[in-house]
Amino acid sequence: MEESSAIIDSVKKVSPAVVSVVSKSQVQNIFGDVYTQQGGGTGFIITSDGLILTNKHVVSDANATYTVILADGKNYDAKVQSLDPLDDIAVVKIDARNLPVVELGDSDQLTVGQWVVAVGNALGKYQNTVTVGVISAKERKVEASDPSGGDTESLQGLLQTDAAVNPGNSGGPLVNLVGQVVGINTAVASNAQGISFAIPINLAKKAIDSIKKTGKIIRPYLGIRYLPITPDLAKANNLKYDYGVLVIRGNGIGQVAVVSGSPADKAGIAENDIILGINGERIDENNSLSSLIQKYNVGDTVTLKIFHKDEEKDAKVTLQEIK
Repeated sequence: MEESSAIIDSVKKVSPAVVSVVSKSQVQNIFGDVYTQQGGGTGFIITSDGLILTNKHVVSDANATYTVILADGKNYDAKVQSLDPLDDIAVVKIDARNLPVVELGDSDQLTVGQWVVAVGNALGKYQNTVTVGVISAKERKVEASDPSGGDTESLQGLLQTDAAVNPGNSGGPLVNLVGQVVGINTAVASNAQGISFAIPINLAKKAIDSIKKTGKIIRPYLGIRYLPITPDLAKANNLKYDYGVLVIRGNGIGQVAVVSGSPADKAGIAENDIILGINGERIDENNSLSSLIQKYNVGDTVTLKIFHKDEEKDAKVTLQEIK
C-alpha cells in the first residue's frame, strides 16, 4: 500500500505538466493521392512560459506542423526550438504563460531495482497513460529507429526499465516515487517484452541550460567512433585494459574512427587507441565517455588519459561544438 500511495502521489504531481505532441504532414502515395499523416508523441513542460522537452524523433519532420495538447485539453501551435545534435532530445515552444512545470530529479542517484513510473500518450491516442516498473539496468547502448524503421541512431548511457512504453510514449517522463523526472522515455525493444529505455535526465540538463541561455542546444564533442570496453570484450580481444573505450571505425562507408579536423584529431588520437579517463575520472560502466564529456562546455580544454602505441600518455583536447 505504501508504494501504491507513493505512485499515486507521484502521478498527481507530474501529470499536469505532461503533454501530447501531435504532428501532421502532407504525404503523397504512389498513385499521386495526397493525404494527411498524423503522428503522436509525448513531452513535458520545463518552463512556465512554454518550453517543452520531448524526443528528437517525435518532431524531426521539418515539413510537419506540430500541436501540443495540455493535460487540461487546451491546444497550442508548437514551434520546434532546437534539436539536440547528440541525443534523442528536442525542445518545442508554445505561446503560453503560467504553465505547470515538472521537477527534475538526479538520475545519477538511481539504483537498479528502484521503482519508476512512465507517463505518456500511449499509442498516440491515450493521453497521460501511466505504467509502473523498476530500473532494470543503467548505461545501456541501443540502436533506435523511427517508427518506419528508416532513420537509426546509436543511443548510449540509457536507463533500462520494464515500465511499459508504447509508440506515442516517446518523449514522456520517467518519474521516481517523489514525482521527479529522472528520464525521458525514448525507445522500446521491439523484439522483446518488458524492455524499454530512457535517456537519464542528467544528460538532458546541460541541453536545458543551453537552450535557456542561447536559444539552442549546444553540445561539445570529441569526434571519435568508439566501443566501450568491458571485461568480456577485453578478454576476447586480448586488450590490456578492461575499462575505457576503444577508438574504432564503423562497418559502414565513411564511418571513420576519428573525424578529420575534430578535437580528437587535433590532439593526435588515432584508431585503436584506448581512452581510459577524462580529467582524472575513469571511463567505465558507471561513467560513460558521453556522460563525462557532457559535463564540460564548448571551448573547455580537458586532459584525456590514453593508451597510444603501447604507452600510456596524457592528451589535452579543446572541445568543439557538434555541428
